[in-house]
Amino acid sequence: MLELAQKRIVLGLTGGIACYKLAEFVRRAQEHGAVIDVVMTEAATHFITPVTMQALSGRPVFTDAWDARIPNNMAHINLTRGADAILIAPASTDFMAKLAHGLADDLLSTLCVAKGNCPLLVAPAMNREMWLHPATQRNVAQLVADGAQILGPAEGDQACGEVGSGRMLEPDELLSELIAFFQPKALAGKRVLITAGPTSEKIDPVRVITNRSSGKMGYAIAQAAREAGAQVVLVSGPTALPTPYGVLRLSVESALDMHTAALAEAPSADIFISVAAVADWRVVNASANKLKKTASGQAPQLEFAPNPDILADVAKMASGPWCVGFAAETENLLEYAEAKRKRKGVPLLVGNLAQQAMNADTTELVLFDDAGNKALPALPKIDAARELIRAIAQRIPG
Repeated sequence: MLELAQKRIVLGLTGGIACYKLAEFVRRAQEHGAVIDVVMTEAATHFITPVTMQALSGRPVFTDAWDARIPNNMAHINLTRGADAILIAPASTDFMAKLAHGLADDLLSTLCVAKGNCPLLVAPAMNREMWLHPATQRNVAQLVADGAQILGPAEGDQACGEVGSGRMLEPDELLSELIAFFQPKALAGKRVLITAGPTSEKIDPVRVITNRSSGKMGYAIAQAAREAGAQVVLVSGPTALPTPYGVLRLSVESALDMHTAALAEAPSADIFISVAAVADWRVVNASANKLKKTASGQAPQLEFAPNPDILADVAKMASGPWCVGFAAETENLLEYAEAKRKRKGVPLLVGNLAQQAMNADTTELVLFDDAGNKALPALPKIDAARELIRAIAQRIPG
């Protein structure tokens, strides 16, 4: 999926062991369609070679402000003209100080001063004490005030052997940040609550009743909402999917667990999107021990009770969030989905055909609201999710 198609990125590497992560980042960004021009400080070349970065990017690497390969010998001007963003990764303590104070004593620092309107993204990488130093924090505040976007840093093990904040984001996290940067911030400042995946209803300690939901649609919507600037809480049933970057995931098992978690989070949410395939019934006589086969081969007698309706309960909350429901049907989609929207009392319901969407990477969504229904084309689920987020942003009050 070419999420960075036609985007030209100037990637600036400064001195730090995290330079090794940029080899993987460049490869991944190119897979998404990006064109990468690499600029390295002299210190960066001690950690990874320009030859490596040239081989991976497929383009010349620049290290010298006097590089004669540029016809007018002005690499500090030409490299940023027409670029869609400058990404400094890793950004050392020293280089962030240069940026904050407008110093320009090498190619990378000079092109950052001469960048014009080209956006600047900065991914810090340093020891935890260096990150927490008051001077560094002042420089970060100045960079933000000047319009730079700070990516990270993360917390964890550091090359020096210490543990704390200051390590650079991982390549996939940097890529997620870069992709998100180019998405419209239609939900900036909003808090979005999403349920996703199946639920699992216990029969005994080793057997459950569940469904075929993969969680892919809900996870794609969580990613798209986060890209749109929202703070996202994802209440997820059992799934092997990785948590979308920047999303808070609350893992649950049963429908009752999901109901409890969703109603606890809903009062502080602006938008609730109920994507999960929630079991309609639970086993009330679940066994505390594994059920054994009998000599007669008789099947156990299971007793069922209805599970609470999460979407309906959130929708009727006083001052609750703006609600979006989902309906996965196998037939009569237009009829059943519209009936469900009215029954649940929600302003927007999204329908699709389960036999087409379950475990697939693409989907065809139909949006139902008071104005009628609108079918979206077949799209990869992340693109369908972004279309849905745009549709929600157009409809929410204010």
